Amino acid sequence: MAQKVAVLGTGKIGEALLSGMIRGGWAPADLLVTARRPERAAQLRERYGVEAVTNAEAAEAADTLILTVKPQDMGALLTELAPHVPADRLVISGAAGIPTAFFEERLAEGTPVVRVMTNTPALVDEAMSVISAGTHATGDHLRRAEEIFAGVGKTLRVPETQQDAATALSGSGPAYFYFLVEAMTDAGILLGLPRDKAHDLIVQAAIGAAVMLRDSGEHPVKLRENVTSPAGTTINAIRELENHGVRAALLAALEAARDRSRELASGNG
Repeated sequence: MAQKVAVLGTGKIGEALLSGMIRGGWAPADLLVTARRPERAAQLRERYGVEAVTNAEAAEAADTLILTVKPQDMGALLTELAPHVPADRLVISGAAGIPTAFFEERLAEGTPVVRVMTNTPALVDEAMSVISAGTHATGDHLRRAEEIFAGVGKTLRVPETQQDAATALSGSGPAYFYFLVEAMTDAGILLGLPRDKAHDLIVQAAIGAAVMLRDSGEHPVKLRENVTSPAGTTINAIRELENHGVRAALLAALEAARDRSRELASGNG
């Protein structure tokens, strides 16, 4: 018998998951969605052929509930869901910074909860989704979460104690690269290139470097050394990056992101 999956609060990431599941072979008849606005529910129904229901109906009908509402709305959603969620339902949280204990305290005793931190490249099927088990989640529950999130990219299991670090590196990670591309594009303009050409050069360099990192099996130091000729242009640029403390700044930035994730998890918003 097919498993029914419901995506609750279907925004951009929720829709990306829904689309990925359908491309991965899930039947629309086995998928449910909820949305705050009726027009959004109608849009999802028309676009994907799925059934749009209320949160309570989703909780009662689906075997797996994927909660994709904003973190600040999660408490209210759980209050609404709690009377309708039997303890045999798998609850998957996509809300950054909220620990599985938050859900376990508000749902029926023994409810399996899996915490997933994905990132915005889910919109182009290149996400990294970091998966952690709550107290009652089993290997089967983790595999079900992996099956769902594999539709929009890669998955990685970590202990929940590592979720804040993963959020700093991966959840926020795309923003660091956008920031770097923005700065390098400005540098290209300073050096005399038109903005559109500088942008294209930097974006393709980023894509090429990422593919080499993924596919070559080489350490990033080795790949960098392959570009760095003695007394050449690259080593002069690297020297300036080191002189300006770029490596130390990155370490400090990621520690700050990790610390903020911890604050959010403890309820200090």
